[in-house]
Amino acid sequence: MSPESEADLPAETALPGTLPEALYAELVAFRRDLHMHPELGNQEFRTTAAIKERLEKDGLAPRVLPSGTGLVCDIGTDGAADAHGATGGDGGPQGILALRADIDALPIPDSKSDCPYRSTVPDRAHACGHDVHTTVVLGAGLVLAALHRRGLLPRPVRLVFQPAEEVLPGGAAEAIKAGVLNGVSRIIAVHCDPRVDAGMIGLRQGAITSACDRLEVLLDGPGGHSARPHLTTDLVTAAARVVTDVPALVGRRVDTRAGLAVTWGRIESGHAPNVIPQHAELAGTVRCLDINAWRHAPDIVVAAIDEVANLHKAKSEINYVRGVPPVVNEPVVTELLRAAMVARRGETAVESTEQSLGGEDFSWYLEQVPGAMARLGVRTPGERTLRDLHQGDFDADESAIRVGVELFTAAALLHPAH
Repeated sequence: MSPESEADLPAETALPGTLPEALYAELVAFRRDLHMHPELGNQEFRTTAAIKERLEKDGLAPRVLPSGTGLVCDIGTDGAADAHGATGGDGGPQGILALRADIDALPIPDSKSDCPYRSTVPDRAHACGHDVHTTVVLGAGLVLAALHRRGLLPRPVRLVFQPAEEVLPGGAAEAIKAGVLNGVSRIIAVHCDPRVDAGMIGLRQGAITSACDRLEVLLDGPGGHSARPHLTTDLVTAAARVVTDVPALVGRRVDTRAGLAVTWGRIESGHAPNVIPQHAELAGTVRCLDINAWRHAPDIVVAAIDEVANLHKAKSEINYVRGVPPVVNEPVVTELLRAAMVARRGETAVESTEQSLGGEDFSWYLEQVPGAMARLGVRTPGERTLRDLHQGDFDADESAIRVGVELFTAAALLHPAH
């Protein structure tokens, strides 16, 4: 059945693949275990082993990626295509639907004081919801495998558990090199959104995230006594002017609708109050809504930094690290996600969402095959406190796990052959 025809069906239409209560309870426990043991990008060995063990327990054959972390697992391919094969991006006659999860955590402390499953690893936390993403894809895989054993899975599915999403330019690029898209015709994902209530998803055709690059700036010059700043390069002032002036300059050198923004996250300089230092360091991000403006961003940003640094007679060294392009949701796959959610929970469970300035390496997959990402609501309905992403107190309403699993299983059942 096509997404278009499914979208017209009433919310109570019974698709198979709902989540049994016992499995839901197991998935909640699995997510909490991941939350307690967060691992950084390319270090997710325990996480990879836990996913692999659970899939193998169900009789599946997951394959660890060549990097040693992350894995893929096919359901219903029957040898037609696999992640190490060479069937081509169109998936051949079967057209595999890939479900992608990112499995890494962030290098920040978990500040949830009253949470029984808070991180046990110092300065490490699942503060972006990747533990939820991972659990959703795992749960969907287990449900779909059960459907396949009953002959109810119409087309094959691939589970992609990707490492290092938080490490620019993202682990997706390495996963693609390892062949995870071989035979895949479409790919879908979810991302936790603390602004959306649990039980709902946010969707948008076209760009749903932004490009994101990393910026590191070193400033140098002769220091001296703070009583004689005229005999020095006042690096503290120079660094401060770079922080304040560069974003303003950049904002006047591109169309404002491009949303090119420089935001600083770190500035360090000096050790004593009466000594003008010889060295300063700054680090931040460059984000952009428009992919064409993003292509010109390095030249624009570097020129602005050099101008401000030269004005204060500071020598600048700039390390501009290319990150990820925007995630651009393909219309047909976006409608597939919409139809899947409507079939499970009705029209009111889907809301429109805006393009965010966050970056996501899911975009690299969409450079290769059509796909879409939905925003998975994780806010407890009625909760007033906003637990934002990349903050130590972030947590998710765990009922979102059920929603994500049932969204993905419905999408797999409705996935068209071509």
